[in-house]
Amino acid sequence: MSFGSLYSHGFVRTAAAVPHMRIGDPAFNADRTLALAREASAANAAVVIFPELGISGYSIDDLLHQTALLDAVEVSLGRIAGESASLSPLIVVGAPLRFEQGLFNTAIVIHRGRVLGVVPKSYLPEYREFYEKRQFRAARDALGDSVALLGSAVAFGPDLVFAAGDLPSFALHVEICEDLWVPIPPSSYAALAGATVLANLSASNVTIGKAGFRRELCASQSARTIAGYLYTAAGMGESTTDLAWDGQALIYENGDLLAESERFATGEELIFADIDLDRIVSDRASTSSYGDSIHDHRRRLSRVRRIGFDLGFGSRERLVVPLRRRVERFPYVPANPASRNARCEEVYNIQVRGLETRLEATGIKKIVIGVSGGLDSTHALVVAARAVDRLGLPRENVLAYTMPGFATSDHTLGNAHRLMRTLGVTASELDIRPAANQMLRDLNHPAADGEAVYDITFENVQAGERTSHLFRLANYHGGLVLGTGDLSELALGWATYGVGDQMSHYHVNASVPKTLIQFLLRWAIDTDQFGADVDEVLASVLETEISPELVPRQDPDSDKPGADSESVVGPYEIQDFFLYYTVRFGYSPSKVAYLAHHAWGDRSAGSWPDLIPLERRHEYTLRELKHWLGVFLERFFHTSQFKRSAMPNAPKVGSGGSLSPRGDWRAPSDGSATAWLAELRDQVPDEL
Repeated sequence: MSFGSLYSHGFVRTAAAVPHMRIGDPAFNADRTLALAREASAANAAVVIFPELGISGYSIDDLLHQTALLDAVEVSLGRIAGESASLSPLIVVGAPLRFEQGLFNTAIVIHRGRVLGVVPKSYLPEYREFYEKRQFRAARDALGDSVALLGSAVAFGPDLVFAAGDLPSFALHVEICEDLWVPIPPSSYAALAGATVLANLSASNVTIGKAGFRRELCASQSARTIAGYLYTAAGMGESTTDLAWDGQALIYENGDLLAESERFATGEELIFADIDLDRIVSDRASTSSYGDSIHDHRRRLSRVRRIGFDLGFGSRERLVVPLRRRVERFPYVPANPASRNARCEEVYNIQVRGLETRLEATGIKKIVIGVSGGLDSTHALVVAARAVDRLGLPRENVLAYTMPGFATSDHTLGNAHRLMRTLGVTASELDIRPAANQMLRDLNHPAADGEAVYDITFENVQAGERTSHLFRLANYHGGLVLGTGDLSELALGWATYGVGDQMSHYHVNASVPKTLIQFLLRWAIDTDQFGADVDEVLASVLETEISPELVPRQDPDSDKPGADSESVVGPYEIQDFFLYYTVRFGYSPSKVAYLAHHAWGDRSAGSWPDLIPLERRHEYTLRELKHWLGVFLERFFHTSQFKRSAMPNAPKVGSGGSLSPRGDWRAPSDGSATAWLAELRDQVPDEL
C-alpha cells in the first residue's frame, strides 16, 4: 500500500452512524443502515457501528415479542449481510434475536456478505425508565456459544473479539449500552485480551446532563483500557411516548475525543475518526500494570474467542487513504490558547518547585547562573527569580553572570544586562576571552594567532571556560550552579560535555523542549509575571535567532548572532516533533516522517498556535523532513547518548519530556542508529 495511506502507518478509520429510523419497520431501517454503510465504505472505513436495536427500534416495548416483527428483523439482517458483500467495513448493527427459546438484545457483526458473530447484551437495566428484563435475557442466561443465523452457525457471546488478519493491531470488541455503565464493563476484559477498538451500541434516551456523563464514561473507559472507543446512540425516529433521543455519537482514543456528532440533528449523522493503533499498542506495552492486570485475569481472558477476517485493503496496492486526523505541529504545545496557558503555568510551577526543593534540601541559599541573552538562560533565570521569591530570599541571592566570548553579539549581551537589571538579581559581566585565548595558546590552536579556524575545539574552549568559571564562582560564593540547556539540545547532543553547558548542579530546563520554552516566555509576558520592564526584554529575546554564539559572525557590522544552531542540527520545531513521537511512542522513522509530513507539509492546512506570526509559519517537503529526521536519528541514537547518561538532576515536566537515565530514557552510550537510518532510507520516499 502507498506511503501516503493511513493504513500503511498503523491507523484505522472508524465510523459511528446515527440513521433515521422508524419503530417497528425493519425494512426501512435496513435501507438507512445500508445507505450509511455505503458512505462509510466509500470513505474507506474499516468499521461502522449503528445504534442499539436499530433494526427494530428500541422503544417498542412489548412489540418485541411479536413474531411478525422478529421475522422481519431476520429478513432485514439477511438483506444487510447480502448487500455488504461489496462494502469494505465491518458493519455492526443492533437487533433483537431469538435464541434458546428466548429473546436477546444483540449486536450483529457483519463483513463482506457474512455474519461474523453475535454479541448479546450482558447487563439489562431494570430501574427508572428501563424495563429490559421484561423483553430480554442477558448474555449470562445463554447456554450455547453459537447460534443458527441466516443458514449458518455463528459465534454467540459477549466474549468475542474480531481480529483483522491484514491489519494485525485492529481487533474489535462490541458491547451494548448498559454494559458501559457497570463497574467492570465487558470491554475491560476484551481490551486485556487484545481488543484495541471497543464499540458500544446504545439507544440511551437523553435527559439533562446525560450527554456530558456519556462523554466521561467513554473517555474514562478508553483511557483505562488504553483503547479506541466508538459510541452511538439512537436519534430521530425512536418513540417519544415517554422519552426523547439526541443521537449522540462519539469516538475516543486513550481518553482523547477524536469526533462527536451533532446532537438533536434533523439529518442523519455519520462521524469518522482515524484511530492510532500503534499508539495503543505502544502504551500498553510500556505500562507494566497493564500486563499485571492480564496476569490477574488470565483464566477469564483465555476463554475470549477471536474471530478472524481480512479487511482487504492490503490487496489494493494503489489505494491511498489520506489521514483525516489533526496532528499538532507542536506536540508539546497545545494550539488552544486556554489549554496552552494552563500547560505553561503548570510547567513553570513544576520547574520552580523542583528548584525550591533542591535549595531547601541542600541548605544552599544562592544560585549561580550564566545568562547569554538567549531563550534557555532567560527562562532559567526567571525560574530562579521566582524560586528565591517563594523561599523568602532576596533576588540578590541569584548571582547572574553574562560571559561574552568571541562571537557574542551586542544584541544578546544587551538583552542579558537588561534582563538581569530589571529582575533585580546580582548582575556581573565576566569576559571569558582572555582565559579562552590562553587555553587556545596552550593547545597551539591556530585561532590563538588570529587564524579563522573555528572548529569544534574553538567552540568548546569557550563553552568550557564559561562552565568552569560558574562552578568556581559557586565554590567561592557557596552557591548552586543552575543549568540552562533544554530537552531539544539534550536530544541532539547540542551541548559541550563535562566541563561545558551539559553539566550543572541542578537543571530546570532539561525536560522542556525549545519550542515550549518560547511559549513559556510568551506566557510570562501575557500574564505579566514580572512586570512591564521584564516583559519588554523577554519580547526582545523571543525575536532573537537561536545561536550558541561560539563562531564569529561574517558581517562585522552586525549586532545580531552569527552562525545559527538550526543550520546544523535542523529546525527545532520539527526536531521537537521527531523527538516527541520517537521517545513517547517509539514509532518507526517512516511513521514519524508520515506524521511530520501531514503536520508540516502545507502551512495553510490545519490550525496554528495564535502566537506564531505568519512569517514564521513554515512548511517542509517530504525530502526536507527525511533529511532532518536522518540528522535527528544519527545524533539521538548514535552520537549523543553518552551526554545524557551523565546528565544532572532535573524535574520531569511532561509525558515524552524526559531523557534522564534515572527516569524515562535508559539507553547505551555506545549504541548505533543503523536500524533506524535503514528504515528511514528504505521506507520513506523523497516525494509522494
